[in-house]
Amino acid sequence: MKKYNVAIVGATGAVGHELLKVLAERDFPINNLVLLASARSEGKIINWQGQDYTVHEAKPESFEGVDIVLFAGGNISKTLAPEAVKRGAVCIDNSSTFRYDPEVPLVVPEVNPEDVRWHKGIIANPNCSTIQMVVALKPLYDAFGIKRVVVATYQAVSGAGKEGLDELQQQIKDMAAGNELKIEAFQHQIACNVIPHIDIFLDNDYTKEEMKMTWETQKMLHNEDILLSATAVRVPVYRSHAEAIHIETEKPVTAEEARAVLAAAPGVVIQDDPAEKLYPMPLYSSDTDEVYVGRIRKDIAVDNGLSLFVVADQIRKGAATNAVQIAQLLVAEGLV
Repeated sequence: MKKYNVAIVGATGAVGHELLKVLAERDFPINNLVLLASARSEGKIINWQGQDYTVHEAKPESFEGVDIVLFAGGNISKTLAPEAVKRGAVCIDNSSTFRYDPEVPLVVPEVNPEDVRWHKGIIANPNCSTIQMVVALKPLYDAFGIKRVVVATYQAVSGAGKEGLDELQQQIKDMAAGNELKIEAFQHQIACNVIPHIDIFLDNDYTKEEMKMTWETQKMLHNEDILLSATAVRVPVYRSHAEAIHIETEKPVTAEEARAVLAAAPGVVIQDDPAEKLYPMPLYSSDTDEVYVGRIRKDIAVDNGLSLFVVADQIRKGAATNAVQIAQLLVAEGLV
C-alpha cells in the first residue's frame, strides 16, 4: 500500500492531539509525519505510535515533500494552506476560512463524498454542529425530501477550547467552596447555566454559529431552497454536542419509516427506546466517532413533520475524525 507524508498544523492543541489519535486508530498509511504549530511550541516533543516527533514552527517551507496537510483550526490556514498547495499538498482545513468559498468543497464523507473530486488543493471541514446534523439529515433528505429544519443545539464547553473546559471546571470548584466565580471564556457564568450565545451576533440577530448551520447545510446538500433556522446554546457539559431537530419533509413520513432509513445510514447509531430510557446523551457519546439519533417521533405541530434528538462528539466526528475520513476518501479515490 502506498504511504503518504502527512503534516498536522496545530499539532499541540486539542484537535491536533485528536487527529493523531484518529490517524493511529484508523491505521492511516503514513510514511513521514510532520508536526507543526506556532513558534511558542517549537521544540516540543510528541510521542506517537512509540516514536518521538519534534514540533516545528509552521512555515511555507514546512510543506516541502508533504502529500496531505491537516489543519487543526485557526486563521493560520488562510496564509499557509495556499503555500502548501503550491508545494503539491492537499489541505484539509478545520477552520471556517474556506467553507463558503465556491471553489472549495465542503465535505462530510457520509453526506457528499463526491465533492472531493473537484478539489483544487483545499477541502474544508464543516462546523462541528453542522457535521452531526447533516449526517442525520442526509438519509432522510434522500428518502423523503426536506423543506425546512428548525434546530436547537446544546453545545459542550470544549467547543470553546481548553479555556472553556478550564472555566467550567474552576467555576464548579469555586461554587462548591463558596468562592467568587471568574468569567472569562464565556459571556456569562456557565456553571449551572445555559448561554444562548455562541460566536458573534449578525445583522439578522442570529449568531454566526447559527448561520453557519444554514449556509453549510445548503452548500453540502446543493440545495439553497432548504429553509433552516438554528438557535445555538452553550451548556455546562464537558464534551459532545446535542441537537433537537425538527424537520418538515416533502413526502409524508412515519417515525417507523424514518427509524428504518436512519438505521441503515452510514455513521448513524439509533438509540431510541423511550420505555427503556434509551436515547442519545453526551456522556455516552464522548470519545466515539458515530452520530447517535433518538427520540424519533412525528412532529405534531406540522404536516409531514419529524422530530429527533442527535448527539455526537464534536472534537472527534465534529473535527478530527471527519478530517481523517476526508483524507481516507482522497486516498481511496486516488486524488492525492
